[in-house]
Amino acid sequence: MNKSEFIEEVKKLNVNITDDMLEKLEIYKNFLYEYNSHTNLTAITNDEDIYLKHFYDSLTIVKEVNLNEIENLLDIGTGAGFPGMVIKIFFPHIRVTLLDSNNKKIKFLEELANKLNIEVELINSRVENYAKTNLNKFDLVTSRAVANLRVLAEISLPLVKTKGLFVAYKGSITSELEDAKDTITILHAKVLKIITFFLHNNTNERNLIIISKNGETKLNDLRPYAKILKKPLQKKGK
Repeated sequence: MNKSEFIEEVKKLNVNITDDMLEKLEIYKNFLYEYNSHTNLTAITNDEDIYLKHFYDSLTIVKEVNLNEIENLLDIGTGAGFPGMVIKIFFPHIRVTLLDSNNKKIKFLEELANKLNIEVELINSRVENYAKTNLNKFDLVTSRAVANLRVLAEISLPLVKTKGLFVAYKGSITSELEDAKDTITILHAKVLKIITFFLHNNTNERNLIIISKNGETKLNDLRPYAKILKKPLQKKGK
């Protein structure tokens, strides 16, 4: 996807796009190349893939979520800022928090935010630690290709407000959804919809798993990460 194709596809998503936004993406792309030369941020190293697999992909959430109604967003395992930083560029009213356990990636995002003159909150922490003091806080929590959905749901849903949303960006989901069903239910949530599509020209399958939360998480609901990995949550009677 070249820049012109990106602009056309974003317009099809009914997302407002301005010259200032496009300029910010160019700065983003160029700084990503520069930083990636000495610090591994992404395996994607050409313009067309960056526009498709990072910038456009980040915005596909609008297929199902009205970001104009979102006040605050947490992006878990944000890496080089996808999708959270891209969403911030196009929806500047959202208070965006970018979380990653890798300090080098947070340092990149700090420098990038300064270059773009964008205000975001940057958190260098493991999500299960961050959750202890930020339960039920965010309108929207996102995560892109971070972990198996069962694990991802258990570490992400505690941070979502009641009536808020968790959106997992996934490629092929195979058996992940079935494995995650009990965890999602026990954490007072349900799968609203799964949006399956191809990013551009029938390449790169994408699934957006839209999960709504209908009850509060308590501090004693949180489990250590090792236990999350080893012992899946199960409904009683199983």
